Amino acid sequence: MTDDATTVPVLDVDGLRTALHCPRRYEFAHVHGLEGSDDDAVDDRVDVLRTAICDALRSGETDREALESVAGDRLSTLWNDHDEPFHSGTQRRHERRVLEATLSAYFERVGADHAAGIERLDAKAAGGELIGPGLPLSSAVDVLDETVEAERARIDATVDYVYGDGSSIVGVRFVPTLAPLGRLRYRSDWEGDVAELFTDHFDDESTAFEPDPVGSLFETAVVLDGLRGLRDRLELGDRTCRYVQIPLAERSGTTVNWVRDTVETSLEVVDLTDVYVDHHTYGMTHDHRNETVDDRLARIAAGLLSGPFDPSERWAQIAEHACPDCEYTVCCQEYIAKEVRFDG
Repeated sequence: MTDDATTVPVLDVDGLRTALHCPRRYEFAHVHGLEGSDDDAVDDRVDVLRTAICDALRSGETDREALESVAGDRLSTLWNDHDEPFHSGTQRRHERRVLEATLSAYFERVGADHAAGIERLDAKAAGGELIGPGLPLSSAVDVLDETVEAERARIDATVDYVYGDGSSIVGVRFVPTLAPLGRLRYRSDWEGDVAELFTDHFDDESTAFEPDPVGSLFETAVVLDGLRGLRDRLELGDRTCRYVQIPLAERSGTTVNWVRDTVETSLEVVDLTDVYVDHHTYGMTHDHRNETVDDRLARIAAGLLSGPFDPSERWAQIAEHACPDCEYTVCCQEYIAKEVRFDG
């Protein structure tokens, strides 16, 4: 949780998301390093696609068919080494067809345009990597808590690549699904019910519990600030920064023809920039920021750095929403105390 070389405390967006679900879960997973019990096959398949796409983008091709060919060859190699257990050879062949359909949908929807945007941005950048996967970004936040020794902390995030789009640089991250976004998936502005969702989650008088959308807003804040830092390091001027997520395991757009043994799918691309931006703040700074989200982000970071990781403040909501799918209930004192009661 700290960077020994600089003594700056370090957090990451995955840890923030975990803490929003339950501070005790954060303690187990990110402080003590206890591993969860379940392997996630979907995440592993997304990693295969992520690697194949990034390798294709790194090839220098910008033609859609050429990009898809490179990515398809890379997918074939990666899939041969993919050791996920399947019920049958038929299931394995089907899952590969789904991945191939997803690749095709990506390059048809945005892949070629993004490859061209990478090429244009690279031509103007003063060196530096633009393609991952897992391209690191970081944001520095002020820690306004007298119990924490450091005055600033670093929060890390990743994107899979960065491309140029007109006067903007855009960070793209592949995700399994857009479901964690909640209503952010369908909104284009902060003002209104998104702002209400965010403030209600932290309102002691409210029963609202929205850790996933709130975590997505925190992630957007960190990524956009990280992109600003990357922009400055690459000497790309005053370009605005944007953040996009693309789901690679969203089955809602997948159609399977079992007779012809074919799979087709479509991809949704979600830009989270505007849903994060407070336009009043933007009007003053001309930069993509949201003071409400940024201030709360700093407070959460300070709380994680100072501890203790006591979930009692939101225990009713945590027990209802976070405990049922938590992998750490077996060692959670709050959960055990709730479950083990004696009458009398």
